[in-house]
Amino acid sequence: MNNLTLKQLRYFEMLTQQQHFGRAAELCAISQPALSMQIKELEETLGTQLFERQARAVRLTSFGEEFAQRARDILRAVDELGTLARAAGDAMSGRLRLGIIPTIAPYMLPAIIGHLTHAYPDLDLHIRETLTPRLLQELAEGKIDTAIVALPVSEAAFTEMPLFREDFVLVRPIEDADKPVPNAATLREMRLLLLEEGHCFRDQALAFCNLRSGLPRDGLDGSALSTLVQMVGAGIGVTLIPDMAVAIETSAAQVSVARFDAPAPSRTVGMIWRKSNPLAQHLIKVRNIVKQARTAA
Repeated sequence: MNNLTLKQLRYFEMLTQQQHFGRAAELCAISQPALSMQIKELEETLGTQLFERQARAVRLTSFGEEFAQRARDILRAVDELGTLARAAGDAMSGRLRLGIIPTIAPYMLPAIIGHLTHAYPDLDLHIRETLTPRLLQELAEGKIDTAIVALPVSEAAFTEMPLFREDFVLVRPIEDADKPVPNAATLREMRLLLLEEGHCFRDQALAFCNLRSGLPRDGLDGSALSTLVQMVGAGIGVTLIPDMAVAIETSAAQVSVARFDAPAPSRTVGMIWRKSNPLAQHLIKVRNIVKQARTAA
């Protein structure tokens, strides 16, 4: 077991993620034969197979699945040693891996990046845009340092700090601009377009309308807010979007925007990070800068 190396563990982790030697080798910046040799040496050191080799993919063995979790813990601990050293400095520098959900990223990222790079010139900012469940998993595994999501996430291992609250608005065909704004009960009877399963914004919109997720919807779901707004412009139905998205998403669509009477549907946007992250005190400062960027978004 003395021959087991961190390099092998990192190669193993990448192959576990990609389940394909070619893709994993490319991401590791080595040749496929070199990656195969490293994995073979790792398996020989352990005395058992980690992967089942198939024609076009690989799959973890039962031992490999257990080993993967232990390897992940080791790699996360090693990464946090470097983070601990960075945390000893007075200012943020080096790599910061920031996750952000798709219903926020297009509308706030330019301002966030500008404010953070101005405040921390030596910061190497890496952005990861994906859905909330994936961000929570990657945050727990140490693959990202912090994330901007809708709160609450209610995970005991994470610190949650609010950034701002924003309302949802109704987007409907332009010919409906002068009609009364529907309430939640009326909206339930309308052809409501929503983001596809997995988006927290979808769940928030359904909650406002007191509708259950998972009901058959026959073509009423989209993968992005821009798609939903264009569908509204084509006369297919109505949709809800966050206030921050209005200027960008409705500028090139034949739609009207209406605001709900109080209490309007809304969400709280915040930042989260692992409570064990050595950068926690720096992340509080980052959160304050992101909060300032909101006014410029």
